[in-house]
Amino acid sequence: MKVGVSGKGGVGKTLLAGGLAKGFVDRGLKTIAIDADSSPNLGLTLGLKAEETRKIVPISENKPLVESKTSTGYSGVYNLNFSVDDIVKQYAVPTPLGPSLIVMGTVQSMGAGCMCAPTAVIRALLRHLVVERDEAVVLDLEAGVEHIGRGTAKQVDVLLIVADSNLKPLEIAKHIYDMAKAADMQQLYLVGNRVMNEAQKEAITNFAEKNGIPLLSFIPFDQKVIEADMLGETPLKNKEIEAVKTIDNICEILIKKTEQAQGLKK
Repeated sequence: MKVGVSGKGGVGKTLLAGGLAKGFVDRGLKTIAIDADSSPNLGLTLGLKAEETRKIVPISENKPLVESKTSTGYSGVYNLNFSVDDIVKQYAVPTPLGPSLIVMGTVQSMGAGCMCAPTAVIRALLRHLVVERDEAVVLDLEAGVEHIGRGTAKQVDVLLIVADSNLKPLEIAKHIYDMAKAADMQQLYLVGNRVMNEAQKEAITNFAEKNGIPLLSFIPFDQKVIEADMLGETPLKNKEIEAVKTIDNICEILIKKTEQAQGLKK
């Protein structure tokens, strides 16, 4: 199962991605967490220390690796047919909470869907990363809609779109949903995050219903998440935090939905 987590910057998608990755590991799945955000901090959420995350070179910035995979000897012409198994073996970093971490980095391009060399490596890695029944991939996507245009999001089985009750993140969530739907992506769900009361829950529910976006779950606001971040600790270590419990339950929901989807395909 490959799960992508998207949404406006600052809505809490990294906590959801990290919690899902940990939840899959806790359920016995070999899990790779991929950080494709322009401000990568998934490693911190998975328990790595700041100094450890600073040492990780993103795949997109690893020029020797990119060149070895895509170079044809001709300027502007890239090889798009290459293996990616060695990337996982050589560049995945183990984390204290269990998932292996790959930091992809992002590519600044002038046009959507740019096929520059780093983008080719990122897309190939996601496309060819074979996931067996006992394996999972969780992708913390770049904030906004760029990942849809570049084609990175299309490589996932499930796309979770995170938003709180404010209009701006909800509008971006709709934009992501519409683009993903147009790209023929099937399992698309809205996740309401940092929900403090019934009014906020109602605002998210009404927006989802009005725009035809399937609503998967609500993650409650929890002060303990903020306190853990202030201390430089990952909230995911504390299983008593309500937000963490909810994310863990989302893991169970996704596993069941994936099993149902696979059953329908047979």
